[in-house]
Amino acid sequence: MTFYAVSNPATGESVQEYPTATTVEVEAALIAAAAAFENWRYSAIADRVSLLRRVAELYAARRDTLAATITREMGKPISQAELEVDLVISIYNYYADNGPGFLQDEALNVVGGGTAVVRKEGLGPIFGIMPWNYPYYQVARFAAPNLMNGNTILLKHAPQCPESALAIEQIFRDAGAPHGAYVNIFTTNEQAALIIADRRIQGVSLTGSERAGAVVAEIAGRNLKKVVLELGGSDAFVVLESANVAHAVEQAVLGRFGNAGQACNAAKRFIVTEAVYGDFLAQFTTAVSAIRVGDPRHPETFMGPMSSVAAVDGLSEQVDDAISKGATVVVGGARLDLPGAWYQPTILTGVTPEMRAYTEELFGPVAVVHRVEDEDEAVELANASAYGLGAAIQSTDLVAAERMADRLQVGMVVVNAAPGTSAELPFGGVKRSGIGRELGKYGMEEFVNTKLIRIAPPLPPTTLSID
Repeated sequence: MTFYAVSNPATGESVQEYPTATTVEVEAALIAAAAAFENWRYSAIADRVSLLRRVAELYAARRDTLAATITREMGKPISQAELEVDLVISIYNYYADNGPGFLQDEALNVVGGGTAVVRKEGLGPIFGIMPWNYPYYQVARFAAPNLMNGNTILLKHAPQCPESALAIEQIFRDAGAPHGAYVNIFTTNEQAALIIADRRIQGVSLTGSERAGAVVAEIAGRNLKKVVLELGGSDAFVVLESANVAHAVEQAVLGRFGNAGQACNAAKRFIVTEAVYGDFLAQFTTAVSAIRVGDPRHPETFMGPMSSVAAVDGLSEQVDDAISKGATVVVGGARLDLPGAWYQPTILTGVTPEMRAYTEELFGPVAVVHRVEDEDEAVELANASAYGLGAAIQSTDLVAAERMADRLQVGMVVVNAAPGTSAELPFGGVKRSGIGRELGKYGMEEFVNTKLIRIAPPLPPTTLSID
């Protein structure tokens, strides 16, 4: 893509284009981030707290404008866009509140005597590569802990989110961040590869596709750079026979169709035990059929367009493949006949291993419902995925739910709720879903130098004998 561009997915209208950075601009960004680190790494913790607190205040003051920006850029319903801004505010405040404690020296017991502490220090400029589906949240969970650590940030946002990217950079500028502490850069993929390899960059964090993660990890590995990768997911939503079905359906709609299903940790595979399968599918069908799809600017809209026509094209191919091989369309199953990037809320059943929808991530408003005999079969199917981001379990039997949680090969499990996120809870997965964790205290521990400082015990006095 030559230009970063805003193209309204609700209308298909091209709004604004932004040129990519020149070679000179990329070098200037690297120089600024590296120079800022030499001061920011020694900054007072109180100054870091003050910056994050002021950033949170500016997000709050600009909430309406910020929300409207991402509704226009990627089609998020305005009510959900506002909630995203609120989440971002909570993240910056969380690290302002708790970051100083996470950076406290840890005293160690030394067998040989003396003292020893572990001190956490920033590594240097960290390169962030962020996606379009949560334009503010994804940046906040990366930037807030790293700035608290004393690192500086070089940020490449998604090509379809230039206005939100610039708004974030402006907030840091207005909050009084030192020049170079947070730098937005509109790079090409080729330029991004050069930035990863640059000796001044000390780590890379990417949220995106499995393919992009593999490319970034390969470049970083060749250059001995640490990475945090938050990649795809095909999260299981398991409904056990003890579930409150009405509650499970409510959470299923939220977990699958919020943000038009465009979330890495969205519920995607609904695995329902035989005893409640019929009841769940009937209620789920009714609820999905009633989803309000429409203008994302309207506060009552629950589901807007997908992010782009290309995204609709890809999802359509996956669904059409399943239908052609025998899957049943319970609801939806096709595009909406509207300008822009619209797809119907969809439920598929009868999805089998030869279909793409069985193994691939469906990044859009399509739910695949599977029927299983019991808990053991549910676990087997849930784990039969190359991904391992998260899972949800619906059950009033908390002993059974916790037993299943222990058996699931994922990074996150939620019981009796829709998949979600919060500032204090670690976020990340296993298998093909990525490496590392963000948020909570774990988000402070990825890009730091965990430095040991040991002071040996005093030497015994020396007795000199003079003849």
